[in-house]
Amino acid sequence: MPGLIIAIDGPVGSGKSTLARRVASMLGYIYVDSGAMYRSVALKALRHGLSLDATEQLTALAGRTRIDLRAEDGTQRVFLDGEDVTAVIRTPEVAQAASKVAVVPGVRKVLVAEQRRAGERGGVVMEGRDIGSVVFPDAQLKIFLTASPEIRAERRWREHQQKGDAIDLARTLEEIHKRDRRDRERTTSPLVRAQDAVVVDSTAMDAEEVARLVVMLAKEQR
Repeated sequence: MPGLIIAIDGPVGSGKSTLARRVASMLGYIYVDSGAMYRSVALKALRHGLSLDATEQLTALAGRTRIDLRAEDGTQRVFLDGEDVTAVIRTPEVAQAASKVAVVPGVRKVLVAEQRRAGERGGVVMEGRDIGSVVFPDAQLKIFLTASPEIRAERRWREHQQKGDAIDLARTLEEIHKRDRRDRERTTSPLVRAQDAVVVDSTAMDAEEVARLVVMLAKEQR
């Protein structure tokens, strides 16, 4: 029996990546981080000195970019045109650039096609902003993961602290609010909860509790 397509959507800092990785590991599925694709295009645009408002140039850039997601030693590595950029794409600068690149319709069209190819055979856990609503509207299990802005800001701030990034908590909360508005208000594939998605609020739950809940829902679907 082929595996399910599990789509996990939600706002920035809600814990989508952590959840998707854990669920994929528990079920023996492939984990696909769609956000890493947008971050990779954003990194390439920054390196080429492209304006993040140059929609045609960004679309053309995405079309000639190769992004490979590989599982190595139990973790996902991201390769941009053959270069391992797993760590580089996680900087605050790239994250902010990615949120702007992601609103470009042409870029989304290119990357959505890649995401569909990556998950078309099933047995995959994919996370992002529009996986259940646009990329895989027929996914057998859709999760909309959320948490309060304050909790999401604290989680993101702690991540940067662990990496040695000097970033202020108040500033992180402000950026969370900005990202939320940008994701909700963009004209192409805005952040919305698919009608048949299960809403999971992780404000008062730890990562393992959320993962066990999603695995239980997946087993019920199978």
